[in-house]
Order: sequence, then C-alpha cells, then structure tokens
Amino acid sequence: MSRMSGREALTRALLHGYTGVVRPGLFSMFGGDAESVHEQMIKALGKLPRQSRAGELAFGRSKPVEVAGITFPGRVGVAAGLDKDGVAARAWAGLGFGFAELGTVTAQAQPGNPQPRVFRARQSHAIINRMGFNNHGAAALAERLDGWGVERGNNALGIPIGISVGKTKVTPLEEAVGDYLTSFRLLADKADYVAVNISSPNTPGLRQLQDAEHLRELTRALVAEAKVLDPANPVPVFVNFAPDLGNDALYEAIGVCELAGVSGLIATNTTLSREGLVGDDQALADQAGGMSGAPLTDRSRHVVERIVKHTDLAVIGAGGIMTPADARAMFDAGAKLVQVYTGFIYNGPALVSGINALS
Repeated sequence: MSRMSGREALTRALLHGYTGVVRPGLFSMFGGDAESVHEQMIKALGKLPRQSRAGELAFGRSKPVEVAGITFPGRVGVAAGLDKDGVAARAWAGLGFGFAELGTVTAQAQPGNPQPRVFRARQSHAIINRMGFNNHGAAALAERLDGWGVERGNNALGIPIGISVGKTKVTPLEEAVGDYLTSFRLLADKADYVAVNISSPNTPGLRQLQDAEHLRELTRALVAEAKVLDPANPVPVFVNFAPDLGNDALYEAIGVCELAGVSGLIATNTTLSREGLVGDDQALADQAGGMSGAPLTDRSRHVVERIVKHTDLAVIGAGGIMTPADARAMFDAGAKLVQVYTGFIYNGPALVSGINALS
C-alpha cells in the first residue's frame, strides 16, 4: 500500500470515528448547547501536552509554503474564533495544523453578546453565531503567550501563530484606530502575523471599517506601527474581509490595502445571508449573527477568485471548507493557505489529515 493510500485510509477511519461516535456525543452534551461544548473542548485541548509528535505524524503535514516571509510547515490552519484566548494554542500543532490564528481579541476584555448566541444548523452543516468578540483582552493573551515563551518567529508552539485583533464594542468608531493599536502593540512581538478583523457582523458598526476612508486610516496606522516596533522586520499585517462585499467595495478595499502596505488578505468571515439553510434549519434563518459552514463554501471561494484577479497580495482562504475537496478548490482559486473552523467542528481532525494529504 502506498503512503498516499495509507493516508487516505487513515483519513477515512478518522472521519468515520468522529462523525459516527465522537460528534454525536459532543453535540448531545450540555443539552445540546453549542457554546458550552465548545468551551469544554477548548479547555480539554488546553490540558494536552505542549505538542504531540505522534499526533503530528498521524495527522500529517503538507509541504511547507512561504507566505509574507513566514514559513508555514503546512497549508491548513486554525481560523480565528476557534481559540479566542489561546487556551488550546499548544495543542494545534499536534493535530496536524500548519498554523493557528488566535483571537479575535480586543483592547479591553468583554463578555460579548447575550446568550444563547451559537446555533448549530445540523442538516446544513452550518453554524450561526453572534458571539460579539467575547474574550479576556489582548493583555491576557499576551501574558499567556509570554508564559509559554512565545516570541515572533521562534515557533515555540511548533507552528507559526497569527493573532486576530478587533474593536472593543464600547469604543466609538471614530476611536477605532487607537483601540486596534492598543492590541497591536501588546501582541505584535508574539505574533508571526496580525490579522485585522473588520468584518465580523456581530459588533455594531464594525463592518463600516471596510469602507475605504476608515480602512485607509486603520491599515496605514497599523502598518506604520509595525515599522516602528520592528524597523528591520515589521510584523506582517493581514486584513479579513466579509463575503458580503459587492465588487466595487471589494476592489476599492483591496486597493486601499495595497497602498497601505499590508501583507495579505483573509477571505472570508461569516455571512449575513441565510442562503443554503435546508430542511428544519430554515427555522434558524431569523437568528441574528453570521453564518459559517457549508452554505459559505462557494461564496467564499468566489470572493478569493475575485481577489486574486485584482491583486498580487497573498490570500488565506477561509469559510465553508468542509472537505479536502473544498480546500483543493480554494487552492485552485488562488489561496496560498486555508483556515478551518466549522469544518473542524463537523468533521474533526480527519479534515486536517485529508487536507494535509493533498499534493
């Protein structure tokens, strides 16, 4: 049996075990409350040893790739939101991930929106959430990473670490730049790249920062600050876009990012659309929040295709990557790397293993 066929067999076994045994158990815990299950999963992962070489061998790694001057040992990473406060940051390498994006964190700790705020659309393989950047704050994440000896570029956790920063809810939009800079200054020396989250639909007014005027001020300030903090080797800045931007707004935002000197783009965040909900899941259509998962697969890929036709900036593809075939299509669309969240919830480590097996 060839190595590839062995990898495929392992991936199938992992998928069968997870979807047939593990996922039903997880989804039934805490009366089916998705957020409670998520919190317990992250806490459990956080108690694992720093990184398991055996786990890395089991889940594999794809070929290394260099993006924005960073060498990524694999092309699939943890998307922002899965591990907001970095509790499980030491576990991701051992599960086969090639990088992890922690956060989104804000300058001030905040509880997020009222509960319940996470809803599984099981038939649609989707999740609707209105979390609202609940996190312990940028300073707390910096302290946690300090305790593990994490510094930019030292791979203390076995893989590159990105950190997503967002706006504190109580900060007025006109003071957003200062709010982002506070988080940026606390975390830039811990992050291999910093992702700027301006596209979550769950913080009032946040998506206005995708408008050219606001985006220009914010990106210029962050790129300039990166040069101040490390003139010889500024930390790369990535910007995360929503899937709901029209062509004109998207192309204008890309141009702003290019002129500001950002290193790359992430496409995409969750969508406000409810297209793709099927069966009983349609009862969730009126729930406020962003939707992720399978209904976003084509939409996110099309955004990536539009982006790569208009810029040479590196693109990280995210949104609706539920299968290795979805990742393959995202790579074919021009993404250099991909990130998973909802696909990992529904399909577990088999998804990572399958993506890593892609040639």
